[in-house]
Amino acid sequence: MTAIPPLGRRAAAELLGTGALVAVVVGSGIQAAKLSPDVGVQLLANSLATVFGLGVLILLLGPVSGAHFNPVVTLAAWAGRALGPREVAAYLPAQVAGAIGGAVLADAMFAEPLVRLSTHARSAPHLWLGEVVATAGLVLLVFGLTRAGRARFAPAAVASYIGAAYWFTSSTSFANPAVTVGRAFTDTFAGIAPASVPGFVAAQGIGLALGLGLVALLFGRPATAATREG
Repeated sequence: MTAIPPLGRRAAAELLGTGALVAVVVGSGIQAAKLSPDVGVQLLANSLATVFGLGVLILLLGPVSGAHFNPVVTLAAWAGRALGPREVAAYLPAQVAGAIGGAVLADAMFAEPLVRLSTHARSAPHLWLGEVVATAGLVLLVFGLTRAGRARFAPAAVASYIGAAYWFTSSTSFANPAVTVGRAFTDTFAGIAPASVPGFVAAQGIGLALGLGLVALLFGRPATAATREG
């Protein structure tokens, strides 16, 4: 049996992974906006970089912390009793701090102001609906793969889903409260105005509940030890 890394190391992996993810999202958005005036091309470049970056980060850090990089995934794992309260208390602030740090790092790499709150308003019912759909689908995918015994495919599957959701959801699939907060600290292509953050986070919370309901509906409840033993 593989030993579980100490909680401090796992929290550090969540901070680093979430920070790197936001640096990829924000940095590729800045680069895309510099290289092309076409918004479609900008979104394509941004989504492709996110797919590749997220897949690598999950593959690298999954063995350490589970590669959540997302409070929604952490809370869903806690709801399924895969994490305890101490782990949740360590993961959530690490994810938020990492996300903010990743946005600042991306701005620094492209000589943007280190902290400039975004002016990109993203506040409308259809965008909130997009976040509900994106988040519910992510929860269903992550925990459905686990229930089906196919968690080894998570790096490719989760990255592919997020890349697709960039395009099929109206919100471009933030699906992550920590990343949403982090992206409020950059007034660039990937930013979101602070006033728009609460609506997105609330929609993500609804998506979390819906996703957990779908997992239970489609895969049932996890087998107990007594059931497994026959």
